[in-house]
Amino acid sequence: MYSTKFLCHKRSIAAAIFLSFVIIQTSVKAQLNPLASQYFQNQYLFNPAMAGINNGLNLNLSVRKQWSSIPGSPFTQAISADYLLSRAAFGVNVYNEQSGLLKSTRAVATYAYHIPLGQNNQKLNFGLSAGVLSQRVPYNEVIGDPNDLSVARYNERKSYLDGDFGVAYTSNNLSVQAALPNLRSIFNQDNNNYTIDRSLYFTSVGYRFNFGETINAIGLEPKVSFRGVKGYTNILDAGANLTFANNLLSFQGMYHSTKSTTVGFGLNKNNYSILAFYTTETSAISNYTNGDFEISLQLHLFDK
Repeated sequence: MYSTKFLCHKRSIAAAIFLSFVIIQTSVKAQLNPLASQYFQNQYLFNPAMAGINNGLNLNLSVRKQWSSIPGSPFTQAISADYLLSRAAFGVNVYNEQSGLLKSTRAVATYAYHIPLGQNNQKLNFGLSAGVLSQRVPYNEVIGDPNDLSVARYNERKSYLDGDFGVAYTSNNLSVQAALPNLRSIFNQDNNNYTIDRSLYFTSVGYRFNFGETINAIGLEPKVSFRGVKGYTNILDAGANLTFANNLLSFQGMYHSTKSTTVGFGLNKNNYSILAFYTTETSAISNYTNGDFEISLQLHLFDK
């Protein structure tokens, strides 16, 4: 009887260690594979300079869930709103993620300014975000002693101020962007609130080709981005957005140097767009999980 209980105990520990490994790895993946909607549909997610890049009020909702039955697998939500008022734009961006018992919520407000440069809708864009980041373990989801000191000490950490800065050159065809997320970490390298997987910078270059001027017009926008993540090699993303029927339908594909791939399909109307994405796992954990499914909705209101 004793040996059986001991064996079961060992198996429970092994299962817990394995689950912890998968959850930690998939949590890190949030930086290795960010939300797919940020590449074409909602670029404000990674660059505050893109807030208000389109006229009117833009509302965005993105939800991502790991396509796996593993308990505690990561679940990500992002909500943003931005509004262009003459040359100035204002935005709000809220990002929430939970992996296992670790819950992280980041909320920022954004001010952007767009300077017209000439024909072809050329603009020089600047954006600055400021807000707070909160990291907690929900007491009501702890299975065990809710008075565990380790949980209480983790939750004692205060929310702290943070922000992002971005610039961009845009036209009807060309876009060149650069962003510095987590500005606090640049000025406070020893801050313990930052993990090794935080984003360091984000750059991208894209160019849109248009074929035809009728209702059956086709568009193709190749894009290359280059990202830095602390504790990892730099990441290259390369892909394209292909649109049909004057942008009514879209197909997207991105290859990431983390050896994962994102594919997506979308429907775009005048007042809304909805896209669905599937991203394969990075090579480090491809044997443990089945990838991520993401759905994103964008509403366009009060367009001038």
